[in-house]
This record gives sequence, structure tokens and C-alpha cells, in this order.
Amino acid sequence: MKAAEVVNTLLVQRFGVSSVDIADETPLRSLRLDSLALEELRVLIEERLDIDLDEVSLTPRNTVGQLVSAVDGKVPA
Repeated sequence: MKAAEVVNTLLVQRFGVSSVDIADETPLRSLRLDSLALEELRVLIEERLDIDLDEVSLTPRNTVGQLVSAVDGKVPA
């Protein structure tokens, strides 16, 4: 499963985000993800993709695209 698919699926299924609201340029804060929700999302992504995102710094100012790029950088080829 690709990073974008995992992120989008988790945003919709676990955080109640409408799929039409998810775009690369969408800031995470506009999806109502605060720092606590971002930490939960990070853990879920790590579990789903068996990766370590400890070095990735996420804030509500980051965009969906930035999150996906960070995850892509950690997924083994």
C-alpha cells in the first residue's frame, strides 16, 4: 500500500475527514488535526507500514502532501 493511500484511509476512517477535503496542499489544521491527533496519526501510520517516524516533525501547519512525502521517505523501496 502506498503512503498516500494509508494516510488518506486513516484520515477518513479514523479521524472522520471527508475524502473531498484531502488534497496535497491542504494544511492538517484545516482538517481539524491538532498536535494530539497528529501523534495518534503518526502511531497508526507507523503500525500500518511498519516504519519509524520518530525523526519526522509534524505540526498542524504541515500539509497533507508534506506528511505523505515524509512517510514516503521512510517506506522501504
